Amino acid sequence: MSQQDNFSGGFVLGAIVGGVVGGIIGAALTSQRLAEEGEDGTKSELADARVKSKRRMRASAEQNIELARRSLEDKIAQLNDAIDDVRQQLGNVNGRAIEQDREGSMRED
Repeated sequence: MSQQDNFSGGFVLGAIVGGVVGGIIGAALTSQRLAEEGEDGTKSELADARVKSKRRMRASAEQNIELARRSLEDKIAQLNDAIDDVRQQLGNVNGRAIEQDREGSMRED
């Protein structure tokens, strides 16, 4: 019986505390949104500037991603060239050319 009373009391207390915290957060968010809007209900210049700066940041972030992608593609191409060069050097050191290996692998298929 005692455990049921503790559960009921905890449930009611949690509902009250949750309601108070939710009300405070809702009031804070509402007051912030109203502060962004002007007295006549339109958005203030500060809010417009924030929106524009967010758009610029988004556009610059997309440009940065594109530049990074291109840079990575260039580096991958350089690595592929380096790998091909090393394969040719190793093939020549072992006394056989890469073309001979390719011809041999074609015969096996």
